[in-house]
Amino acid sequence: MNMRSTRSTVTFSNPFTLSGYLGELPAGDYEVLVEEELLQGLSFEAYRWTATYLTVRGRGRHAGRSELRAISDNDLKEALGRDAAQSQTNNHSEAVLSPLEDGT
Repeated sequence: MNMRSTRSTVTFSNPFTLSGYLGELPAGDYEVLVEEELLQGLSFEAYRWTATYLTVRGRGRHAGRSELRAISDNDLKEALGRDAAQSQTNNHSEAVLSPLEDGT
């Protein structure tokens, strides 16, 4: 069975949670690993998605270690969507609360 892996980076601007995991993860850059397998018997090359993992760096006494957390593509998209919505809300809140410039 031929496999391939693709790595990419996603950025969370705010602390976030993932479905199926306890606790909150800090804002920052996270590596995403997608694994796919080659479909056999086709007249062209095609791959099927088999798994997605988020690389989570350890904190505290686990600093320096990293863990691959299995996630669904939908869970990742939902977490990124919540992060974007929260960032947009925070930006609007800051604009409303910032003092007006004095024209004098």
